[in-house]
Order: sequence, then structure tokens, then C-alpha cells
Amino acid sequence: FQVSVTVIEARQLVGLNMDPMVCVEIGEEKKYTSMKESTNCPYYNEYFVFDFHIPPDVMFDKILKVSVIHSKNLLRSGTLVGSFKMDVGTVYFQPEHQFYHKWALLSDPDDITAGCKGYVKCDIAVVAKGDTIKTPHKANESEDDDIEGNLLLPEGVPAERQWARYYLKIYRAEGLPRMNTSIMANVKKAFIGENKDLVDPYVQVLFAGQKGKTSVQKSCYEPIWNEQIIFTEMFPPLCKRMKIQIRDSDKVNDVAMGTHFLDLKKISNDGDKGFLPTMGPAWVNMYGSTRTYTLMDEYQELNEGLGEGVSFRARLLISLGVEILDPTSPDITSSTEVQVEGVPNISETATGKVEDFFLFGSFLEATMIDRKIGDKPISFEVTIGYYGNENDGVIQPKTKGKKGGGDGAEEETELIHNSSEEELDDDGDLTSVSTTPPMKPVITDRHRNYFHLPYFERKPCIYIKSWWQDQRRRLYNSNIIDNIANKLEDGLNDVQEIIKTEKTYPERRLRGVLEELSQGCSQFIALANKDHNQSGRTKLDRERLKLCLSEVEAIGQQAKTMRTQVKKSTVRDKLKLAQNFHIKLRFLADEPQHSVPDVFIWMISNGKRIAYARVPSKDILYSGVDEERGKDCGKVKTIFLRIPGKKGFGPAGWTVQSKLEIYLWLGLNRQRKDYLSGLPNGFEENKLSKGPGMPCSPPISLTYMMKQIFQLRVHMYQARSLFAADSTGLSDPFARVFFSTQSQVTEVLAETLCPTWDQLLVFENVELFGEAYELRDDPPIIVIELYDQDTVGKADFMGRTFAKPLVKMADEHYGPPRFPPQLEYYQVYRGNGAAGEMLAAFELLQIGPNGKADLPPIDGPTDMDRGPILPVPLGIRPVLSKYRIEVLFWGLRDLKRVNLAQVDRPRVDIECAGKGVQSALIPNYKKNPNFSTLVKWFEVDLPENELLHPPLNIRVVDCRAFGRYTLVGSNAVTSLRKFIYRGSDKQANNWSTTGITQMQGSHSEKRSQPFKCTEHIFELATVFFLLLCVCCTNIYIRHLVSVVRRFSFRGNYRVDESMLDWWSKYFASIETLTEEAALSDSEEKEDMDIADGGDPFSLSLHGFLTSQVTTLQRNPPREEKERRTRKGEVRDKRCVSYSQTKVYPKELECEFDNFEDWLHTFYLFRGKGGDDDDQNVTDEDRIVGKFKGSLSMYKVSDDLPRGMFQNIPNNDPINVLVRIYVVRATDLHPADINGKADPYIAIKLGKTEIKDKENYISKQLNPLFGKSFDVEATFPMDSTLTVSIYDWDLVGTDDLIGETKVDLENRFYSKHRATCGISCNYAIHGYNVWRDPMKPTQILAKLCKDGKLDGPHYGPGGRVKVENRVFMAPTEIEDENGLKKQTDEHLALTVLRHWDGIPKAGCKLVPEHVETRPLLHPDKPGIEQGRIEMWVDLFPKDKTAPGPALDISPRKPKKFELRVIIWNTDEVVLEDDDIFTGEKSSDIFVRGWLKGQQEDKQDTDVHYHSITGEGNFNWRFIYPFDYLVAEEKIVISKKESMFAWDETEYKIPPRLNLQVWDADHFSADDFLGAIELDLNRFPRGAKTAKQCTIEMVTNEAEMPLVSIFKQKRIKGWWPFVARNEEDDEFELTGKVEAELHLLTGEEAEKSPAGDGRNEPDPLEKPNRPDVALLWFLIPLKAAKHLVCDQYRWLTIKIVTALLLLAILGLFLYNMPGYMVKKMLGA
Repeated sequence: FQVSVTVIEARQLVGLNMDPMVCVEIGEEKKYTSMKESTNCPYYNEYFVFDFHIPPDVMFDKILKVSVIHSKNLLRSGTLVGSFKMDVGTVYFQPEHQFYHKWALLSDPDDITAGCKGYVKCDIAVVAKGDTIKTPHKANESEDDDIEGNLLLPEGVPAERQWARYYLKIYRAEGLPRMNTSIMANVKKAFIGENKDLVDPYVQVLFAGQKGKTSVQKSCYEPIWNEQIIFTEMFPPLCKRMKIQIRDSDKVNDVAMGTHFLDLKKISNDGDKGFLPTMGPAWVNMYGSTRTYTLMDEYQELNEGLGEGVSFRARLLISLGVEILDPTSPDITSSTEVQVEGVPNISETATGKVEDFFLFGSFLEATMIDRKIGDKPISFEVTIGYYGNENDGVIQPKTKGKKGGGDGAEEETELIHNSSEEELDDDGDLTSVSTTPPMKPVITDRHRNYFHLPYFERKPCIYIKSWWQDQRRRLYNSNIIDNIANKLEDGLNDVQEIIKTEKTYPERRLRGVLEELSQGCSQFIALANKDHNQSGRTKLDRERLKLCLSEVEAIGQQAKTMRTQVKKSTVRDKLKLAQNFHIKLRFLADEPQHSVPDVFIWMISNGKRIAYARVPSKDILYSGVDEERGKDCGKVKTIFLRIPGKKGFGPAGWTVQSKLEIYLWLGLNRQRKDYLSGLPNGFEENKLSKGPGMPCSPPISLTYMMKQIFQLRVHMYQARSLFAADSTGLSDPFARVFFSTQSQVTEVLAETLCPTWDQLLVFENVELFGEAYELRDDPPIIVIELYDQDTVGKADFMGRTFAKPLVKMADEHYGPPRFPPQLEYYQVYRGNGAAGEMLAAFELLQIGPNGKADLPPIDGPTDMDRGPILPVPLGIRPVLSKYRIEVLFWGLRDLKRVNLAQVDRPRVDIECAGKGVQSALIPNYKKNPNFSTLVKWFEVDLPENELLHPPLNIRVVDCRAFGRYTLVGSNAVTSLRKFIYRGSDKQANNWSTTGITQMQGSHSEKRSQPFKCTEHIFELATVFFLLLCVCCTNIYIRHLVSVVRRFSFRGNYRVDESMLDWWSKYFASIETLTEEAALSDSEEKEDMDIADGGDPFSLSLHGFLTSQVTTLQRNPPREEKERRTRKGEVRDKRCVSYSQTKVYPKELECEFDNFEDWLHTFYLFRGKGGDDDDQNVTDEDRIVGKFKGSLSMYKVSDDLPRGMFQNIPNNDPINVLVRIYVVRATDLHPADINGKADPYIAIKLGKTEIKDKENYISKQLNPLFGKSFDVEATFPMDSTLTVSIYDWDLVGTDDLIGETKVDLENRFYSKHRATCGISCNYAIHGYNVWRDPMKPTQILAKLCKDGKLDGPHYGPGGRVKVENRVFMAPTEIEDENGLKKQTDEHLALTVLRHWDGIPKAGCKLVPEHVETRPLLHPDKPGIEQGRIEMWVDLFPKDKTAPGPALDISPRKPKKFELRVIIWNTDEVVLEDDDIFTGEKSSDIFVRGWLKGQQEDKQDTDVHYHSITGEGNFNWRFIYPFDYLVAEEKIVISKKESMFAWDETEYKIPPRLNLQVWDADHFSADDFLGAIELDLNRFPRGAKTAKQCTIEMVTNEAEMPLVSIFKQKRIKGWWPFVARNEEDDEFELTGKVEAELHLLTGEEAEKSPAGDGRNEPDPLEKPNRPDVALLWFLIPLKAAKHLVCDQYRWLTIKIVTALLLLAILGLFLYNMPGYMVKKMLGA
């Protein structure tokens, strides 16, 4: 698998001034985009590719996560802004396996209340081997960026997804395997010899990339958890399924014991009356590897859920509920961490009442046992759940009436070693016999390939009693729907077969099928409503019942109405609808809540389990009501046993291990009375000997008294398209036919893939048991296996098919309508893939009492004597007629070496039905690989019925020296129908036979012809007629008026044609292509057909009107004005550029049937076929060359002329000038470590090789080349052109990214004239100059001559007549000087453009075009590595030389200079608080840059201390940039890093970022707000600050938009916005008055201006409030503010306290002196 993700851009990211990067993660792999600085809407356009080699199931469960990270670098891991996740499967199951240009909505997994965190626009595609992806053509980025309408979500998922809790309750498990297989356990057992409970189970759940686990229950086989795991995830989730695993906890490594996938789609319904996912409480059964216990489990991966489980592992009781969260409620935890908590125990009866079930089986036949195991005794074991398994022993229910299962007490468990031992239950009933007695097989055929068990009359039986919850109603409902679906499927296959074989009245059969369907639906409604009161019914049961009833009822009603609408013409459409019913019914029949586990049948040889079959329990479940009964209940069924695990899918698994005819019956024990009623009659029961008075037990074997003798006749006629089993690319096939215990083989036919055996095989004395009438209605099946005979070693298996014979009883007449049987094709299968078809008939004839005398005689053709081999009898073999096959031998191409020797003298042998013809020998393949004799023929007898025609074999041999021949390669043409010539009346020889009398252009052609601006004067009537036509297309009158207004406005509008170049034409064409694609999606296309007009000019006007009308239809009138602005210059040019080139989104060959109009290419194969499931891919490696030629076959009759190949050109070598134009490549596979590539073009044709290495384009995955190359070539030697894209590397060899191969020869000789495309218009100068050396008149004259047509006759008044068809066109042309001349070229060109409408010789001619070809890499077959847009012109050297090549070199970006003057700001939020004054203020400055030129950020000076949010700047920013007008992108060339070798070119939309900041002296500046203006379409600035509102950003779509490239100069006010961190909404943070002035490079040089306020053209200084004295006044003002206002009372308190302190201090200071004085009396 290859997953490619293009991250285009992100928008509306939450956060301030971010440096975002995007991380794309799939599973464990992560890839990052580059980091974009300070922007909330970064533009990346980066492409990532992830390669995986894993099974689809694992791939589709991988989670793809797109997350945006803010400021990640080497040291920091960055902070997660938001992420988006979905599983890969969701992408793969989208139309085209992709999402294109969709917006992923980001949410924060750690905070579910936060809402949307932004959007990332991306393309995601998932490609498996062999898938092709149609990428919608890359239009300009001018599509409306409607984010909400283009979210990255699958169809039907609502845009507003909510968070939800998923509660998965896990109650308990039972039936776990009885032994621990871990390494530790084996060690323990070796030491202690004890083997008791050693399993430590826990349950692990994976969902949406999160993992939850229950606790581990130590040493326990019946763990009880009673826990719930809670996941928090968006609803609906974009992950399909929940993976639930029981694991065994182990110190070394944990092992999975069983896995169950919970598909959320099956347990929910998104309809109007739908329900949230819900389930249970219900048991789910887990299947995995065998329950045998070995050290290493070879089938361990089956326990992981990979592949089909081969044995029951355990059952788990779970329930699931979903609760949608209300993010506003306060008690919600905002994290999405997985939580685990306990839940109360669940009552015993919650899942239903436990009933005892009885399973009975009888083995009627065991044949086709593989020879490897044929020499040991073989027994069969049948198990249901954990009952009947030898290893587990007998399991008793713990208590009667309580739930079944469990291991019971140890004493109760006894192992059954043989079927003769049995254990009696409490009521004396027999518990079970689950194994047949061992028996030695005997040889079936003399080749010892297969063995069979000699059961003969005595058929062994098994029976098992088991206890399960009685949930049969679920299975019954499922069976009824399955029954309806089976009948529908059979019916639809019949209808398809009738259509395929061209039988009459398929509509009658389809009506019958629909009638049967509606009856089946009404039966279901009647039956499904029963048993409402059953215990254990869950919410899901009730909801599913409602859903099934409503859906089935709807299907029944639709089928009823559809039945009346089925007509011969509508059969195919209705068949498709009926197939949708079938898919829906199958979905409804799939019951997500299990009840009774499936039944497994194992073949055991010598104690070893060899092969198994799994029978769903619902298929054999008994019910008294026929519709509810399982389809195989009480019937004899053929089962093929398979090898378990991976081996069962490779070549080893293709051989049948054993074929069983088995009878199975499952039901409640009390329903047992009828359990033998479905067996073939005429048997006696053999029971175990019992004591008297014991209740009767089931038989352990049956003895048949009655048998019928038959003769089987197998009419093997032929086979076709078989598998190539030998290295020559051929096989030596023979068929081996098995019926009952006999087998026979056909003869071996050497070296062919299409053998005609024409052989009758007679099986004598076939003994079949049972009554005759039963065998007539349902005979056993015949197995036919095809093998390749090898001289050494055993024969190789080539495929297998099955058939049922037509049975004739002894008393029936052998004659029409049933007999003799018709030959039919049977599809041969090899593994899962088809491997050819076999034509045969089978009849089973009963031998009556008179013996073989009553059998119809075998009438073979008398003229054939093939010894003992009987040919197919006359009544059955097809009726033959004589056909003549003419072969055109043209040449051989690209022959590879054979056995290391080059092919030198090849010859082609053609063979069909034993007759054939040889080509002339090519004497020297290297010099000239064409044949000298072109046409040869041979006659052959072929069946009248074309469907039975044998294939035609083409073989190429190389004639070596000494008369040796070596086979080079071969091809079998399986269907000759397309080569049958049917005469002139209904000729199908690729000539168009429509007898149209008026000129008629194809619908798409009309649409792609925009209006011609010429001074043609319209007649009033024509205009009126056109308006009438447009009115018919349901368009509103106001649309019509605007169309006409635009039309008249554009009529007078002329653009200087010297301004237009080839790229104008190309971009206009691409826009037409995208519009056409959109139109073809809409249903209006039927209405758009216009009445055939005679005037081509009116047609082109209609084309113009139609294209305008369609754009209007897709855009409501309100958007009209805005759209016209948005589409920008390209749109205007397009309306004027009346010439367009056809852009094909695929190869030209797809459009013109590979140019095989008369010359076909037959690929030659050699070597063994691949054993891959996808055989087409491996076939490519087997191609050893090509044979070019053709075939024509017809019945031989007198009136048919010989020689179908007339007018064939000469095949002598011819010199040709090949001119290759390479426009661009897209989505290249990255080739360098940095996720980019440095692509350049390489061209190879014959011996000429051109590598344009010097002109590599650095670090680009979507390079624009715009190059043309001229190469001279000689056909036929140089006929394959290879265009490759290589990745340039500084060191080492350059890597191939991808290549495409073009067969130039078929194009050169094609009638579609692919040498040089016919352009829309004829011009002799300018960008649309005529390229072809032949003028239109010359081309037309040549075509008429070659096709023996009458014409062309040019008449007056601009008319031309060809074959009674009249065309009209202008007859004047302007030369370079504007002078008008008369010319017929326009007339001739009009005929050429409608050449497909000419009778007899007409066909579509290749228009002037650009084709898109996939690039492939030989090492990665089938997976696109990118695409290349190119075209090829071919000019024969012996004709007029062509003019110089068109100049398609990429447009050079134009130099522009954007001058942005920031005049003022207003209402800027005030960020700073003054410490002293407390005033709010901001120190404002404005920063600006053009997106992609972050290093050229420019800042204004700072307006200090703005207290009103007003700032005055008068500051000029100057941004020079290079701009591509047509693509609306800025071109930036810069080195990616300091180590980069050269500059990388980026193209990004022109967006101007302006931000307002608050300057800080010491800390980082504070970001206040920003606005981003897309210079092509941004809201017109408001005239005043008051009129400037936040609406200009939040509601941009409603605002009048302008383009700076149109207006050149614009002045106004724009809002600054930032996200509020609390409620995540945008808020207005300021307004800026700015003036934007755009000048071209030349204008900027003429009138220079300085940046800032500098010279030249300086701006005056702003008038800001005077801040000169501020520094002196601030302290005084601050003091006054502090003392007087803010802290008045505090100041008073402090002053008072200070005074008190001073007084106290003075007191303490003076006190001692004063006291001394007093004491001394001084």
C-alpha cells in the first residue's frame, strides 16, 4: 500500500503569533512539514508518501493522524495545537480511494470542551497495487475556500461532530483454552509436573488509536472482570472498528488468545430513525488457532485476528454504550484519557435462557484425500464451541439449567479417547460422540493422487450436546434475510448469464426475480415480529429489528415498483439497482451479536490435525418454519477441507485436502424428533448396545440398504485462457474429473493454453445411496481439476471448477428439451483468482433394470479415429460452419532475449481450431522488424455459436541455425468477436455509421468551445432561438439576464492578443476541464443538449452560453459579483482567449481505444504465470514483446469479397521527426530524505537518449518544465518513446522516479490522425499559430481522397459540402498587420472538427491536446509514482518540414513592488498598566510582511504611551516580489538551509500580514492583533474608523472584495483581530488605516520611494502628542496621583505613625541624660 498525503495549508489556528508545523502520522511513522513563522494560516503545499507492505486488514485499521504543533525545534517538542484522526480504511473506501482538497477539523484531545482549534487543508490518497487514482485536475487556487462545505469527512458524516463517551463493559469470559502455552508454564511443568490453571487473562481494547486494558485475573480459566473501559472520542468516529483481545499476561511476552472486531457500522444506524452504537450485554465468540498445546503456536497470528480462525478460542460477555457529551456541563472531565472502572455483576439470565442444543452429523462420503496423508488412519472430529474437543475432554454444564460451559469439577472431566467410550448424562442420555472411528483410506485413481475412505454402506455419525443461551431469534431473522439474498443473487446471476450469452428476454427473468424479492420481503415482515417476549433481548436486538423491518419493507416496495419499469432497454440499469438491494440485504443479514458458536470439522491423521472446515451455526440451525431454517440444515452438503493458517492461501492450499459429503443438523434437544428426516432415504440406524429401559440414543452409524447405479458421461470439449505453468509461457494441460469415489483423466495436449480435448469420459457403475427422485433434484457435484503435465516430477495444479450433472432417470425419455445437455462454460479458479474457462457438459444416466441396454447410444463423428479416446457425441458437440480468417502481419516489436540469445530471424505462427498460417520470415530483426508479406488467410471450421469459438493462438518462434526453432512468446486471443466482419449493412469495423444529415458536435465539444469574439452580426432570430434554448435548461430568468448582459459586455471587449501566450490557453483549458468535470457530475447534462443548429458560429456561442450558464447554476446570484472578482485575470482572459487546447486527465490512448482502429497490438507472454492473487500485475513481467497486426474473420459465402485489408499503408521504414513537449509533472514520489525531489526529464527513443540534467528543478514534487525536445526516429525500429523523470543527486547515480512509454507507431498510422492535433481555430500568427505543416484544406482533401468521399466542395457564403453534409464557417483571416484575407481554412477546419459525423469514413480526429500520463517504476508495479502532462507531434521527414517548436517555456514571474503606508491606528487594545499612575496605555507599533518572506519583516517606529489606542505613523513598508499573474502566486527562490546546494523555488499565494504590537523595554513585546489580506481578494477598506468592524474578517464572504492587481491603489481602514483565549472567538483588537499601492518593476524604478519616512518621496512626520517634557513631569504627576488620589488615607496613617515614632525616638534618646541630670541635680 502507498499512502500519499499533501498538506496544503492551515487556517484559523487557535493561538497568538504561532510558529506552526504539521505532523502527519500513520501508525508508528511520522513526517513533519517545515515550520512557518508567526502566522495563524500557514501555507505549506508539502507532499508525503508512506509505503507499507502489510495485509489489507492491518492496513485499514491503522490510524492516520494530522496534528499541528506550535514552535517545535531540536530542543523543544513543541505544544500540540490540535489533531485530527481517522483510520486508513475510511480513506480507502472513499470514491477513487481519496479525499481531495478537504479541510481536516482540528480538536484538542486534552481538552474536549475547547471546540475547533483550526483547519488543515490536505489531500489524502491510499493506493493498493493495481489501483489507479483519478486526481481531479489541479485548477487555480481560485476555488471558493468554503471550509465548512469541504470538511475532510466521508459522505453522510455530519460536519458538526460531537465528543462522546464509549463505555465498553467487560463482564466475564469462558471456554478459554485449557492450558497455558507460555515458556514459563512449560518450565514450571517440567519442574513440578503440574499442569493446573496457568492462564492469566486480561482484555485489551484498541479504538481510534487509544488502548485500554482490564485488570489481570491470575490463574483463571473463567475470569470474571466486571469492569468498563471508557474511551472519549468524537462521534461519529472516523474509525470503523474496535479491536477486543483476550490476552494472556506473561512475564516474557503477552500472547493474544483470541480477537474480536466490533464493527461500529453494524451496531448503529445513522438514518432519521437511527440509533447510537449499542450492543449487548451479549456473548461474542472468538476464533483463532487450534486448541492443541505446543510450545510454539504456528497459527498464533490467527489469534491476533489475521485470517479465518480455525478453532473456537473463547467467548466473552460484553456490552457497549455510547453517550454524547455536553461540553458545557461542569462535571465533564476534559481529557480523553482512557479510563477503567468497575461495574456491578450482571444477572445470569441477562443474555437469555440457557437451553441444551443437540448437534448431529453424518459423514456420507470422504473423498479426494490428499496423497500425503493417505497412508495413515484418518478420523474426523466435530466441535461446537468448547464441546466435542478431544483436548478439553467432556464439559458438563455446572448445574442443570444454569449457563452451559465452564470446566466443571475436575473429577467430572473425563477425556474421550475414542468414539466407543461415552458418558451418560444425569437423565441417562448420551452426552456426545464427537469423533468418527479411524479408518485407513484407499486409492481413488491409478496415479495415487487422491484417496478416499471406504465408508460404502456404513456411514459414521457424530452427535454433541451443548448448552448455550437461546438467542435463536437473531439467527432466524438473519437466515430469512440471507434466504432472500441468496435467491436474489441466483436470479441476478441468471439475468447476467442471459445477457452475456445473448439469449432472449432477460427482462422477463429480471421481472420474475424482482417479484420473488418483493414476496420474500413481505414474508420476512410477517415472520420477524415473533418472540417479542424472549429473555435476553438487548436494545440492539430491538433497534436492529426495527431497522431490518423498515429497510426490507422499503426494498420490497422498490422491487415492486421497479418490476413495472423493467423494459428491454432498461435491463442493465435495473440490474445495477437490484445488485444494490443484494448488498444491502447481505449487510442486514450479518448479525453482530453472536449466540451459538460455529461448528468446526477437523480431519485428524495419526493424532495430528491436518485440515478443517468451518460451518456457521446459523446455516445448520433447525426451525419449524422453512424460511427461518438454515440453508444447510438437514441437507447433504459438500465441504472441502482446507489447510489452516497462511498455508491455506498459497499454492499449498490449492490442493483439496479432503472433500466431504456431510449431513448436519443443529437444534434444541427437545426438537430432536426430526433430525434424521433430511438424510437420503433407505438406511438403518446402528446404536450403541444399551440396557433395557434406557432411552433411545442417536445412532453412531447408518447402514444404507438402498442404492442406485448410474453412468456418468463427461463431455470435455475445450478450455481457454488457462494458467501458464511452464517457463515457455505455455502448459501441457490435462483434466482430472472426480465423481463420488471414481476419477478419470483426459489426454494431455502439449504446449497450449487453449486445449481442445473433444473427449467423452464415461464413469461406469457409479453407486449413489438414497432414493432416485432425491438424486434427480440434487445430484452430487463433480470436481474437475486441471493440471500441467511435466516430464519430471508431479503435475502442476492449474485450476479447479465444479459442476452438477444433468440427471436422467431410467424411466425418463432421452430427448429435448432437457437432453442432450448443452455445452457450457465453467469458470476455472486457482486459489481466489480466475484462471480460465472450461467448455463441457455433464450427464448422469440411471441404469435401469435392463442394464446398459436402455442407455442412449454414443454417436461420435465417424471421420475421427482416435483409438480408445471417445470424441464428444454429435448431439452435444457444436454445429460447425466454414470461416475464413485473414491475418494482417505488420511486424514484431520489443522482443527480449531468449535463453540469453537475441532474437534474429523470427516468424509468427497463427493457429485456430487445428488450422493455421505462418507469416513470412523476418530475415534480420534488428534491421527491419516488419514482415514483407502483409496479408495471409486460412479457412477453418468453427461453431455457429460465436460464444463457443475456440481461441486463436499467436506464437512467435525464432528460426536458429541447423533448423532449430525456439519459442519466443505466445498470445491466445480468447474472444474473436471483435474481429468478425459482418458485411456492409451492419458493419462493425470501427467506422461510424450514423447517418446524420445535420452537423452535430459532441456534447462535451460544444461545451468546451467558448465564445468567439468576432464582429459577426447576429440575426435577431438566431439570438432569440439561442435564448430559448438556454431557457429550456431550467435557469432562472435573472441568471439569463446576467448571462446576456455579460455576453454583450464581452462582445465589445477585446484584449491585446500580443499579451496572450500558450500558457493563457493552457490555464483556460484547465479551467474548462474542471468545469466540465463538475458539470458531468450534475444531472443537468441531459437537459443541456441543444437542438442541432446549422451554423457553427451559433454552436460556439452556445458553447459560451452553456459554460456561463453552468457556472451560474453552481453559484447563486449573490455570489456573482464576488466570483467575477475572485476569478481574477484568468477568467477574463479565458473569455477572450477563444482558442483552447483539450486537456485529457488520462492517456490519449484511453480516449481513442489505444489507436487500434486497424493495427492491433498483441502482447507476447513467456514464463510461468504468477502465483499472486493479482495476476494482471505479474503478467507484465512475463511480456517478452509485441506482435502488431490484425485479424478479420467472416463466414465463407459466395457474395462476400475476399480481402478485408484494403488501403493498408506501406510498412517500409520511414523517417519521422518526433517533437515531445513536456508541460509539467505532478505528485511525484519523493526521492530524497527531505521528502522532496530534484526532478529532470530524460527521453529515450531508439538509440537516441536525451538527459536534461542541467535543467533540474530543485526540491520540487510538482515541477513545471515547459520544455520541448526534437528527436529523429525511424519507424518501425524506434517506435516506443520512453519519457522518464529522474531525481538529480549531487553524489552517486540519479534515481528514477517514474517513466511512461508511448507507442508512437500506432499513433502515426492511426485513422484518428494523432500525428499533430487539430486546433480549435486556424491562425497564421500569434500564440495560436497553426502547427501542422499541412493546412486544414490539404488535410481535408487527403482524408476525402483516402476515404473515397465526395468533396470537399467550397461554395459561396462560407459553406463547404462533404458527402452531402454542409458546414458553415467564417471565410476571413487576419494577418500580422491586421489585413483581412479570404481563406477556406476555417471551413476545412470546421469539417475536420466534426469528422466523426461524416458517414462511412468518419472518425474522431485527435484535437490539439495535452495528455496526462501516469509515471510508473519497474520496482513498484501498478502503483503510480506521479503524473506527467505532455504531448507528442510526429512529422514525416519526406513531407513538408514543420515550423519551429512552440515556445512553452514557463512564464517568468513579473516583478512587482507593493508599497504599504501605515497612516494611523485606532482603538488598539491598551496592554500596559502604568505602575505609578495606573493608566492603561500601549506603546504601539505595526509590523508587516508578505507571506513567505518572513525574513523581510518591517516595523514602524513606536508610538509611545497611547492612552486612547490611537497611533500615528506615516510609515512606508516596501515589498518587492516576483509574481505569476496566471497562477496568482508569488514566486520565492531561497536556500532551504545553509547546507543546501542551490535555491528552491516556492509558489505561494500573495498574502500581506499586518500585526499590531505593544513595545516593551525589558521583556518581550506583546502581540495584540493581526490581519491577513489575500491580495487577490480582500475586503475593501472602510472609509472611516467607525465603519471598520470585525465583520470584515469574520464574514468576509458577504463583503465586497477587491484585488490589488486590479485596483493598483487602495486606502482604507481594516480591523486587527485576535482570538479570545477564554471563549475561542475572534475579538477586535484595533484598527489600522493603511494605503496599499502596487507598482510593476518598471514603474517602481521610475518613481522610487524610501522606506519609513526616508527620501525619496518622504512622508511627513506624524503629529503625535508632545512627549518631550514628559520625562520631567511624570515623577511630579505620579507623586500627586499616588499621594492625593490612590493612597490618601494610607499616607495620613504613615505620616502619623512616623511622627509618633520620631517622638518616641527623641524620648528614648533624651531620657538617660535627663535622668542623670535630675539625679545629680545638675
